[in-house]
Amino acid sequence: MGTPDFAVPTLETLLALPEVQVVAVITGPDRPAGRGRQLQASAVKQAALAHGLPVLQPTNLKDPAFQAELRSYAADLQVVVAFRMLPEAVWNMPRLGSVNIHGSLLPQYRGAAPINWALMHGDKETGVTSFFLRHEIDTGDLIMQEKLTITPDDDFGSVYDKLKVLGAQLAAHTVVAIAAGTAPSTPQPSSPDGLRPAPKLTKETGRLDFARPATELVNHVRGLSPAPAAYTSLPDGRGLKVFRAQAVPGEAAAPGTWATDSRQYLRVATASGWLDLLEVQLEGKKRMSTSEFLRGTRLEF
Repeated sequence: MGTPDFAVPTLETLLALPEVQVVAVITGPDRPAGRGRQLQASAVKQAALAHGLPVLQPTNLKDPAFQAELRSYAADLQVVVAFRMLPEAVWNMPRLGSVNIHGSLLPQYRGAAPINWALMHGDKETGVTSFFLRHEIDTGDLIMQEKLTITPDDDFGSVYDKLKVLGAQLAAHTVVAIAAGTAPSTPQPSSPDGLRPAPKLTKETGRLDFARPATELVNHVRGLSPAPAAYTSLPDGRGLKVFRAQAVPGEAAAPGTWATDSRQYLRVATASGWLDLLEVQLEGKKRMSTSEFLRGTRLEF
C-alpha cells in the first residue's frame, strides 16, 4: 500500500525477494496533474502495472466492497509506505498484520512530514523505522530501524531520495524476519514527553520568520527544499521562494531589514546575524541563483 515515488523502491525490492509474492497493490485514485490537468496514475500504480500486478484504488477504505475485494487476495501481510491512515478492519485483516515503513527514527517525528521536520530542527541524524500498525498513528510496536547521517549539504530532496532506498532495504529485512517468525516487536514509549511531532505541512509552515536566528532559518529552508519551499515577500510585496541559504555572522540591522549589492548578494537581517539567500525563485519566474536573479531584477530598499 503506497502512493508516491517514495514507496516505489519498496515495491520493487519486495518483488525481487524469492520468499515474497506480491498479490496486489493498493494506491490512491488517479489525480489531475500538469498544466492540462489530465488524470495521472500514482508512481506506485505505474510501477505495479509495469509488473502486471492487480491494482486497487479505493476512495473509501471503509467501503465493504473494497474490503471484500482486499480480503479475496488472502494476503499474509500488508506493507504500507506513504499511504494513508487505515481503519482497523483493513490493517488487522492479514493473519500477520500490517507493517509500516516510516521516514524517521520512531518514536521521534510521528506524523505526515517526518523528513521535513527533522531537517527543520537541525537534526544530524534520521533514518527509517518498520513497525506494526495499531490504532493511534505511528505508535505501533517497533520492528527494525536503519540510521542515516544528515550532512550539512542535505536538504529535504536529498534525504528523501536516500531514505526511500534505505526504507526499501528495511522493508525487505522486516518482511523476511516476519516470515521466519524472528521479527522483534518492541513497544514504543506511551508518554509523548521529549518527542517531536511531524504534523502535515501547511502554507504557513513555509513562511520565513526573521525574528528567529539565521542558523535556524537555514535549517528551515533546508527542510522545505525543493518542495514546498520556504518563502517570504520582498519589500515591494512580490513573493519569493528560497531554496538555499546560509547564515552570515555579524551585527545585523533590525530583523526583516533587506540588503543587497545588486550583483552578488541578497540578505535579510534576523534575530542573530544575516540570512544570505543563495537560490531563489520570484513569483512567476524560474528557480535561479541569487546572482542570476539580481542581474534580471531591479530591487530598491
